[in-house]
Amino acid sequence: MHILLVEDDMALASSLQQALKKQHYAVNITASGMAAVDTINTDTPDIVILDLGLPDMDGLEVMSRVRKGHPTLPVLVLTARDHLDDRIAGLDGGADDYLPKPFAMAELFARLRVLERRQTTAKTAKIVVGPITLDINHDSVEVNGRELDLPRQEYRLLKSLLENAGRVQTRNALEARLYSWGEEVASNALEVHIHHLRKKLGADLITTVRGVGYKIDAPAH
Repeated sequence: MHILLVEDDMALASSLQQALKKQHYAVNITASGMAAVDTINTDTPDIVILDLGLPDMDGLEVMSRVRKGHPTLPVLVLTARDHLDDRIAGLDGGADDYLPKPFAMAELFARLRVLERRQTTAKTAKIVVGPITLDINHDSVEVNGRELDLPRQEYRLLKSLLENAGRVQTRNALEARLYSWGEEVASNALEVHIHHLRKKLGADLITTVRGVGYKIDAPAH
């Protein structure tokens, strides 16, 4: 799950990023509203965590701009504005949830899980491509009915490829799903994960599109 954290308090942002990464999220940080809008339009995350008190524009304006192109993108507002009128303005402005500061990290994790479940109900809970069944609700993978235990990064990589079966996923797009900006990643890390998946799922499942990226072919109808 790829999260964009929009927060100008760098100490808080760094702390949140580390905590969320331990929960197996890939988290990127931006400190301004305009950068957030640009990032969402070019590399749309799965969830946005948005502070309202940004230096260049109000978070409600950011949300308004985002909603024009991404009406269903989950947005969780984190803010020190905790009056009832502020919460109503945030929810009416397009937020899916609103969490006042200070907050307990466990509550943030719980609210993110709710947003993930909402996304799942909007999609098929199970992705079936050939012999592979990926169950989003249980984070599980079966091959020909046999459960396969995958490390977290391999699971996320396979999920991204299966969700886009028949379409090429660029190297940059796949890495964005697996890693946070600035995270130290070996230059061949993606290739290593692909190699491991091929060994477990079959050499022909994942196709390399040279100079572009990788894809899993959609089953023929």
